[in-house]
Amino acid sequence: MSEYQYYEFLAIDRPLTTEEMSALRGLSTRAHITTVSFTNEYQWGNFKGNPDDLMRRFFDAHVYVANWMTAIFMVRLPIEAMPNKIIEEVMVDGVLDFEATETHWLITWRLDESEDYGRFGMEDGRGWMARLAPVRDELLRGDARSLYIGWLAAVTRQMIDDDDLEPLTVEGLGNLTTAQQALAEFLEVDEDLLAGAGMGSPVLQAKGPRQKEMDDWLDELPHDEALAFLKQVLAGQSLKAERTLRNRFFAWRRGVQGDKAETPRRTVEELWKNAEAAAKRRLEQEKRRKETVEKKRRQERDAYLAALSKDFPKAWKAVRQKIERGSGLAYDEACQSLVNLSEAYSIHASRMAFRQELRAFMVDHLRRKALVQRLVKAAIWHEER
Repeated sequence: MSEYQYYEFLAIDRPLTTEEMSALRGLSTRAHITTVSFTNEYQWGNFKGNPDDLMRRFFDAHVYVANWMTAIFMVRLPIEAMPNKIIEEVMVDGVLDFEATETHWLITWRLDESEDYGRFGMEDGRGWMARLAPVRDELLRGDARSLYIGWLAAVTRQMIDDDDLEPLTVEGLGNLTTAQQALAEFLEVDEDLLAGAGMGSPVLQAKGPRQKEMDDWLDELPHDEALAFLKQVLAGQSLKAERTLRNRFFAWRRGVQGDKAETPRRTVEELWKNAEAAAKRRLEQEKRRKETVEKKRRQERDAYLAALSKDFPKAWKAVRQKIERGSGLAYDEACQSLVNLSEAYSIHASRMAFRQELRAFMVDHLRRKALVQRLVKAAIWHEER
């Protein structure tokens, strides 16, 4: 298997400057570089840059995929957007890592082992950024489900003891966002474990800020800081001002809500028991779905055979026309048509009537050895000895 590596970086909070783009070009002459992104792939050699360093300096999200079954997703968040308490609880070395700079957190979800050889043999990494990038905005809004998913990836890999408690209780594990579902897929979290974690978890409540919450926070915001935000807007930095304001507000909101009583945490053993229940439910649903599909297929088949039986002479004529084409494909089609006729006769006439019609029909076609072989294999015709 040849070597393959895919790198993609995305700048969200601000575009890259001309100088920054030039610095990136110095790391790769082949990369596709825009004011908001850097993308490159390698089938030989290695990237000269350090992804962690590029995230510290330029970018807000990063995806890396290598065909030796490594998959990495990173985001950069303002330091005030993520409480230390949550980080201490959920971090798992080599699976969900955190690094603090003076201004930001670097959060890394990592998959280093996989049994899905087909995925890494076919996947080229493209498309993951679009699916995963919304996780960053969700974290900025205080939605910690993506961190819980990272911890579940460690549980999937048997890295957490059965008597350990889940790191935190979060709402909405039974109703993940599209991006969170993509993250679970990216990290290959056990699907039944994921479903089991959602069983009995708190129901997601409306997360939109209420007017009173905004009023209370604004009342506490110092006047000079409010003016600084307004100046940023007037200076054309409205996006930066909005991001900073939202980060500050949601950090304050989490602090207020953090005083509320928490839902009791579950052990890993309890989560695996939930996973067993989820697996049983999934298998039952799959069985019912297959039964529904089979019932529909049978109904369609019965309707087709009933229509066929209304004009048997026309059906025999159609088979004869196929055979006259004399090709292998035509013989395949004719054989299938005769199988259909056999079943239609069995239901709407009799097997004896079909055998009589078939013997008369085959008088003109016994020299077509390729056709005869197909009919024998389909148990429609028996060669005379």
